[in-house]
Amino acid sequence: MRVLHFFKTYIPDSFGGVERVIWTIAKGVARHDIQSDVLSLSRSPEAAAMVAGSHSTHKAKLDFYVASTGISISAFDRFKELAERADIIHYHFPWPFMDLVHLVSRVRKPSVVTYHSDIVKQRLLMPLYTPLMRAFLNRVDAIVATSPNYLASSPVLQRYAAKTTVIPIGFDDPAILAPDPALVEQWRARVGSEFFLFCGVLRYYKGLQFLIEAARQNRLPLVVAGNGDMASALRDANLPNIIHVPEFSDADKAALLYLSLAFVFPSHVRSEAFGLALVEAAMAGRAMISCEIGTGTSFVNRDGETGIVIPPADVPALDRAMRALWTDRDAARRMGDAARVHYQAHLRADTMVDSYATLYRNLVR
Repeated sequence: MRVLHFFKTYIPDSFGGVERVIWTIAKGVARHDIQSDVLSLSRSPEAAAMVAGSHSTHKAKLDFYVASTGISISAFDRFKELAERADIIHYHFPWPFMDLVHLVSRVRKPSVVTYHSDIVKQRLLMPLYTPLMRAFLNRVDAIVATSPNYLASSPVLQRYAAKTTVIPIGFDDPAILAPDPALVEQWRARVGSEFFLFCGVLRYYKGLQFLIEAARQNRLPLVVAGNGDMASALRDANLPNIIHVPEFSDADKAALLYLSLAFVFPSHVRSEAFGLALVEAAMAGRAMISCEIGTGTSFVNRDGETGIVIPPADVPALDRAMRALWTDRDAARRMGDAARVHYQAHLRADTMVDSYATLYRNLVR
């Protein structure tokens, strides 16, 4: 069996959350005798396919953007060529240009779309896009939601609930499961231990401003690992209890997780559709603090079991949650142990991959 994944970007151009999911699926289904190709857009497309681990990547030239949506004229022919030799087309939503390519190409192959997120930032354009989106989602054979929470809270997914199944995102990271002892000691000397950890790109929806204010009030030790548009807020705050680590490797991240008391993840809008950083924290066995935004973050972090879930953009609630874990270390460790159990049961890469392999086989029957 051969599967074609289609998404707006992929390695080596980028390796964000969706790209990581595609990589994990493509790598994992190989043991089910399923071959994978990935087509994406690039400013510098290679003439030939490149091998990326156990699968092949293909690029179409990125020509221009319309409302932050990448457009490629050559992608229509490239998609049709690759789709003709595939048994299944696997789309990754949202990307409006993808919807158009699917409808124009008229390729008659079984199809599935993983619905990673609602469109949040471009809401003003939704009246224009909705007819195209509905035509696309009407025609695909299956839709996958990444958590039961997102399926329940997304009006778009509710419209297609009859053909939607839930396959939670899962992945493995050997570095997190077994951090380098030498790196752990290096970071211990630099940042100490038993601190609250935030790790991720500092985007607008990460809620960093609320975390900074909570840290200003409680003066508890906080390590912020990551860089991005919100980094200036850290510099402006200039708080002695916050250590900013702008650059770090995966091995560094594993060491920081090992040294931390708990993981704090205050994303406050639905742009945070799942929270892969929370999966990493659960894998490391750390209690978590996150916000209830109706997405997969509350599937990964179960309130009162694996951590504390608070209202979004609520500084007093965030302050109280941090103080609660700081003053009751036994509770923090119990929640961390429960987080690891939850990871093993629901968030491993093999669990996700096996579910997709089963879905693929059902689609071609």
